[in-house]
Amino acid sequence: MRDFEFLEPASLAEASRMLADLGDSCRVFAGGTALMLGMRQRMLTPSHLVSLGRLDALRGIGFDARDGLRIGALTLHAEVARSPLVQAHYPMLASMAARVANPQVRNQGTIGGNLCYADPATDPPGCLMALGAQVVVSGSGGERVIPIEDFLVDYYVTALAPDEVVTQIRLPAPGAGADGRYARFLRTAAEHRPLASVALAVRREGAFCVEARLAVGASTPVPARLRRAEALLAGKTVTSELAAEAAAIVAMDINAVSDMRGSDTYRREMVRVVARRTIAGLFGVAPE
Repeated sequence: MRDFEFLEPASLAEASRMLADLGDSCRVFAGGTALMLGMRQRMLTPSHLVSLGRLDALRGIGFDARDGLRIGALTLHAEVARSPLVQAHYPMLASMAARVANPQVRNQGTIGGNLCYADPATDPPGCLMALGAQVVVSGSGGERVIPIEDFLVDYYVTALAPDEVVTQIRLPAPGAGADGRYARFLRTAAEHRPLASVALAVRREGAFCVEARLAVGASTPVPARLRRAEALLAGKTVTSELAAEAAAIVAMDINAVSDMRGSDTYRREMVRVVARRTIAGLFGVAPE
């Protein structure tokens, strides 16, 4: 690891100015779990780190029935997992956060940092996409609220401007009959990065699906909504046959990647299996 200067701005405005002045020679430091690994491997060699650690306004979780959930960007994955508010109103999110990576990462890594790193093989982005999350960012041009589908652009690429910082993640209030499930497939029990993930958020009346939002991650360059499958499920009573049909559409419609961890054909099949089990399990029907 090469030498660098560690900067600690006392305000968002100061952090934004530092980022604008230093440009590509600096990186934002939140939890540091991914950043420090990249620096140790010399994949990244910034001359300056701009730490957000002093910005307490970026921490904490709040909820109200009208506006929904607000999660500060510096909130740890472990804090999301054990939050009574998240557990009560967004149990799918709490379940996902409890499984991110490993205990060390969950107790050091931040939800905002995870989204900014835009690693395609992590858990939060797909789960947040299914829940309709928005990402709040702040920079010299003021505040922007970006749907997560627009925030995540490509492999390790986001819609952040060079001087912008993520400040908050917002989730809409759950509607009547809200339910959801997050599932992931790991090649081995020792792995921490899913090969495929499926997040399904619904409004339902028993086995009848009123509305569905389904997102696939890890097997795609960025998490993706599967709108044909969502439309198939909405307005129907879910059966094992319908779950299998929707899962087949999911596997067909994803832009599956192929790399050393798995071919696109293998990933499609794993996504199909995970999607079928997730849909069937959420609606209480036996998968075919």
